[in-house]
Amino acid sequence: MKPAVQVTLLGQQYTVRSDSAPDEVAEVAAFVNSRIAEVASSSRVVDTMNTVVLALLNVAGDYLRLQESDRRREERLQQLLARLDELPQAFKAD
Repeated sequence: MKPAVQVTLLGQQYTVRSDSAPDEVAEVAAFVNSRIAEVASSSRVVDTMNTVVLALLNVAGDYLRLQESDRRREERLQQLLARLDELPQAFKAD
C-alpha cells in the first residue's frame, strides 16, 4: 500500500498516496503552490479555477520546452557520437 502524505494546496488539505517519498510529495505541493501564487500575483484573475488553469498552462509550457531542449541535446549528442565513429581507428582510445 502506498504511504499517505498530507499536503495543503490553496489552503485546502489533501491526502496524496504516492510511491514517491513524502518529502518529494511535499516538494511537488510546494512547487504547485508557488506557481499558483506566481500567477495570482501577476494577473488580475480572481477566480481560483482560472488561476489554477493558468498555472497549469505555464507549467505545461515549461515542461514542453524542456522536452524539446532535451530532444535537441540528444540529437546533438548522437551527431557527435557519429562523428567520433567516423574517426580513423588510430585516433580512437583502446
